Amino acid sequence: MPRVAIIGSGPTGIYTLAGLIPSTTPLSITIFEETPDPGKGTPYHPAVNDRAMLANIASIEIPRIEQTLVEWLLSRSDSELQELDIERSGIGEREFYPRVVLGEFLASQFWALVNRGISRGHSIDVKGSHRILDIELGKNDISLKFKRHGGNDAEMAFDHVVMATGHDWPENTEISPGYFVSPWPAAAIKRIGAVDVGVLGTSLSGIDAVVSVATAHGMFLRDDDGALRYEPDASSWGLSITMMSRKGLLPEADFYCPIPYEPLKFCTEQAVRSLIEQKPERLLDEIFELFRRELAAADPDYAASIGLALASVEDIAERYFRARQDADPFVWAARNLAEAKKNKAERKTVGWRYAILRMHEVIGLAIPRLADRDLKRFHKDFKTVFVDDYATVPHESVERLLALHQAGKLSVRALGDGYDIRRDGEPGAVVIVDGSETRYDAFIDATGQHALSASDLPFPSLRQPGAIREAKTRKADIDAKDENRRTGGIEIDDNFRPRVEAGLSNNLYCVSVPFLLHKMPFVQGITSAHEMGSKVAAAIIDAVGNWDLLVRSW
Repeated sequence: MPRVAIIGSGPTGIYTLAGLIPSTTPLSITIFEETPDPGKGTPYHPAVNDRAMLANIASIEIPRIEQTLVEWLLSRSDSELQELDIERSGIGEREFYPRVVLGEFLASQFWALVNRGISRGHSIDVKGSHRILDIELGKNDISLKFKRHGGNDAEMAFDHVVMATGHDWPENTEISPGYFVSPWPAAAIKRIGAVDVGVLGTSLSGIDAVVSVATAHGMFLRDDDGALRYEPDASSWGLSITMMSRKGLLPEADFYCPIPYEPLKFCTEQAVRSLIEQKPERLLDEIFELFRRELAAADPDYAASIGLALASVEDIAERYFRARQDADPFVWAARNLAEAKKNKAERKTVGWRYAILRMHEVIGLAIPRLADRDLKRFHKDFKTVFVDDYATVPHESVERLLALHQAGKLSVRALGDGYDIRRDGEPGAVVIVDGSETRYDAFIDATGQHALSASDLPFPSLRQPGAIREAKTRKADIDAKDENRRTGGIEIDDNFRPRVEAGLSNNLYCVSVPFLLHKMPFVQGITSAHEMGSKVAAAIIDAVGNWDLLVRSW
């Protein structure tokens, strides 16, 4: 049997397994998971997340595995739903649920896939509490060195290896007293006292941090009229939380739109692929023209309000955010939430929001093909428009922020571009803006996962010269004095295989998000996990099919 290893049993590993099961060639599949309970994934694991943390993906958006999320929830008993803190009457395909609920759902789907795969003739071995120590590329196979918790080191060889290791966080996120480089695990930041807390980041990760700290010092309650309020503990009078980011803006509430997506008129996949082939040197500017045409057609009034006809790659973000930056963030949040709730009830779609949401996936096809100078232009200005539009958050998340602000516990601060954060031996950190210093007794960096390069790979053999290639700047964009400039990430082909030296197996597949962000900035969440896992599985099945034909010819 062809031997396949999947490192990681989170969403990407699950969708890879789902894609492999239809193989008509029996496979020997080994799944390595560092935690003792495979299938949940770090973003949804109860050991990492606070039960109050909400996922920002609804059931309708999650690609089906063995069941949809709604089907799985409805199949639970009343006692199981009570344990998950979910009311049966509130289950719906457009509702949002706690991260840990998605973890339970994913784990159930994982084991259902394992059982179905075995029934189809595959050999599937799930190794929980196994940590991969090294990946070594051989001529004809790939060797994995691993250690079982409490056991000895061991080694196995495979024909194909899928590196679905997910996010990369240090084991101890409190790197100095009161300074946390991540909101996870939530248990660590829940130990923060009722002090002045700074949270860097205003997106969902920042909200996760705020909610974890807040629920350690009080609770959210709904009044009879449905309004949410925050009730602090009597001893938490000293708690004050400040969320901060460059713009000082809060994310907007999830908006109603048709799913599956309706087709685009101008910024289509065919149009973008045509530009990739025909106008590579002007690719970003040509794509921006498609963006302008699509947005103007979808919502002429909005296009006129931001002066879209005069917009450029460099100033589109300023035009997009201008009205929000001129408003109080909490006043804007309350108004936006009311609009989003009304539109959801009336099933009304805001044209410009929906157009940008649909375009981000199509335009994402061109990002790996951008020249270095245009890649920088894209990341600096254009990207933020798409990220803000697709990174909307559950309505309840916005309600929680408003409740905390109403209780006098939460504020938002704009840092601008020239800020600095200093640790000086005292707990927490000092934030410096325009020469003015503010000390926070505890500080949480909630800016999310950052891009990593080949030199950051946690496997020693892959960091050796001649193994995995780090992504490089295109020759046409290299300054003679800057030949070795790195762009981050690793060099991969269209099937997520890192480019390796001749004579080594090229059957390693990297679908670990931190190493892809440099050229795939929109890779995020369960939908991307489905796309990557399905593509890798198809590549493996194709290779196995060719291998079968070769064996038969022999």
